[in-house]
Amino acid sequence: MNENTNKTSKKDLNRKATIAGIFYILMQLLVRGVSFLATPIYSRLVSTAQYGELRTYESWLLILVPVLSLSMYRSVSRAKYDFRDDFEKYVSSTLSLSYLVIAVFYLLVSIFFRKIFIGFIEIDDLMYVFMILYTFSYTSVMYFQTREAHMLRYKRSVILSSLMMIPATLLSIALLYWGNRKGLYDSLVDLRVIGYYTPQIIGGLLAAYIMCKDGDFSRDRKYWHYAVTYSLPLIPETLSIQIMNQADKIMIRKMVSSEVTGIFSLATTVSFIIWIIEDAVWHSFMPWLFEKLDRNEAEEIQKPWDFITYLFGYISWALVILGPELVLILGGSRYKEAVYLIAPMVTGTLFRFFSNCFTSIERYQKKTLYCALGTMAAMLINMALNLFCIAKFGYRSAAYTTAFSYLMLLVIQGVLEKKVCGSRCVSFKKMVFISLLFWAINQLSVLSYSLPYVYRYIVFLVVSVLVLWKLYPEVMKVYKELKK
Repeated sequence: MNENTNKTSKKDLNRKATIAGIFYILMQLLVRGVSFLATPIYSRLVSTAQYGELRTYESWLLILVPVLSLSMYRSVSRAKYDFRDDFEKYVSSTLSLSYLVIAVFYLLVSIFFRKIFIGFIEIDDLMYVFMILYTFSYTSVMYFQTREAHMLRYKRSVILSSLMMIPATLLSIALLYWGNRKGLYDSLVDLRVIGYYTPQIIGGLLAAYIMCKDGDFSRDRKYWHYAVTYSLPLIPETLSIQIMNQADKIMIRKMVSSEVTGIFSLATTVSFIIWIIEDAVWHSFMPWLFEKLDRNEAEEIQKPWDFITYLFGYISWALVILGPELVLILGGSRYKEAVYLIAPMVTGTLFRFFSNCFTSIERYQKKTLYCALGTMAAMLINMALNLFCIAKFGYRSAAYTTAFSYLMLLVIQGVLEKKVCGSRCVSFKKMVFISLLFWAINQLSVLSYSLPYVYRYIVFLVVSVLVLWKLYPEVMKVYKELKK
């Protein structure tokens, strides 16, 4: 009886996780894809230098949010299992603490260091105001999406994302078009900031209200202590990841020029294709993974992870083989040099994604300090290599140093997982081998750029057919679950 009940429960979990995960992935691709598809329009409505400025500004935002929020939204994943009956109150309470910390920081900066702060990150007063509002807003979004994912829900998260990203994209394009028509060329950066971030700020604040209302506006110090204890070690880890993601653009702008930063940023946009898919898949896969760890069923993780691994390896290769066309579509001939940065960039993104499978057990067992130590080590490697290689070999080298640093992140986290937790979710040797294999494949594929495009297309079609044939049984399993 217990065994049958356990099997039924397991099937229910797998089915619920599959359906919620699939719909979450599809809707995230739709919502975030709208913003991505607007890239060709953005790159043609602003200059190369202005495009570089906008991407650098985004880089600073992505660094500030996890730091100022104390990364406490990451504790939500684990808190679901420690506060099962008070989960909504936990989310509401920790969000209020994040808001308090953000408010204190910006109050101090605005009173004592505003000019120094603005001068260092090279923004104007309007961008500073939007930076403050966006920090509050995006913190709410991170809490909301994490909460919904671990409750195996997707509808409200998708609706919120749609109400934020679609209007943001359309409004920013409209304002840029209007600015060009009116000859306001020096104001295009500000116009894009106003159009792109205003709907997101409104949506994020709406999410904050919903979570606080769901949690009865709880302010329990018990939850604060848990969140701070769990998340403080993750701040260096989160900051290190964001620095590795964003520092190359910031350093290239300061060491070379804004124009070159624009070219580098466009190549980053190509790698963002696989990043979007990886992020959506991981946020749908992680709740199921945590449930398996909670049920002592870790042995069931390897097989689905193998499927995901090879699928994303193929996606990374497809982006490389189609690189020239993607650059032409997204940016035009002005950005043609970006094509030679795609292979290391998408491969580095692949390594970052693979490393998640090793940090998952550390996070589940609350060994967050070791997550931070491994990521900080990889970040320091990246910073040192960037400083030396950009000056010595030029801006292109930053793509390769970042890819290598992400590979080191995968290796370091894999070693720490076994040493600290005494167990693994997936095979370490297998992941290293697959990572090196796809790096070699992607890098060798760059040689095809010198061939007529017809040959590249033939190779792409043949490989794609073989991959689909190989993955067909797994796809049919997912289809059957959705049909049920």
